[in-house]
Amino acid sequence: MRVLTIIPTYNELESLPKTLGRLRTAVPGSDVLVVDDNSPDGTGQLADRLAAEDSQVHVLHRAGKAGLGAAYIAGFKWGLDAGYDILVEMDADGSHQPEQLPQLLEAVEQGADLAMGSRWVPGGSVVNWPLYRQAISRVGSTYARIMLGVKIKDVTGGFRAFRRSTLEKLNLDTVDSVGYGFQVDLAWRVAKLGLTIVERPITFVERELGASKMSGNIVVEAMINVTKWGLTARWNTLTGKLPRNKVTDRFTGKSTSTKA
Repeated sequence: MRVLTIIPTYNELESLPKTLGRLRTAVPGSDVLVVDDNSPDGTGQLADRLAAEDSQVHVLHRAGKAGLGAAYIAGFKWGLDAGYDILVEMDADGSHQPEQLPQLLEAVEQGADLAMGSRWVPGGSVVNWPLYRQAISRVGSTYARIMLGVKIKDVTGGFRAFRRSTLEKLNLDTVDSVGYGFQVDLAWRVAKLGLTIVERPITFVERELGASKMSGNIVVEAMINVTKWGLTARWNTLTGKLPRNKVTDRFTGKSTSTKA
């Protein structure tokens, strides 16, 4: 299966070469698409030089910083047009370990529609994260699970492998969320379709180079959106506006019904 790993960048001049080198070593069969939002530090130009040295590396330049979600949507569309079978989300800052990508690819090859790297399933962990960051992630995932009625343990995680057909079933043009909200949004959309979602334990390592893009505004936006989506879904359930889909929890084997 043809694999494309999408790496969004904005001011990742220091971290990108190391992450890209590790990825090309760990999964040499994967092509790479760097989606750069016109980084003022020259990340886009560096990506061009790396692509000139490696035919499996490609670069998509965007006009300016428009958010993580928009960058991934652009990368997904590029990859779908190019005919890839599996499309991967991975951060440029080294927090996602390229050496753990094979287990996500294996899950998709074995039938998963979406394979997610999870910090909060047994075997998952975080390294060098302060307690407040762990608390934000855990509370955010728990809140989203409750509000949206999904069983995903790490619904805000951003290390993922999508089957091509999964993305084709999503209406990507209607996705306008960013950050945490974007990751929750896509996972929920996949769950509502009744598709198979598998979580695999990963080790998440806090970045050593560059500055984090996470901000309070992104967290607040995600919480507001999750609340809105959850309340809307409950209202639709009560009014009977939407058909039910069956979603199977791969950990318990139990099936639950959600509104599409």
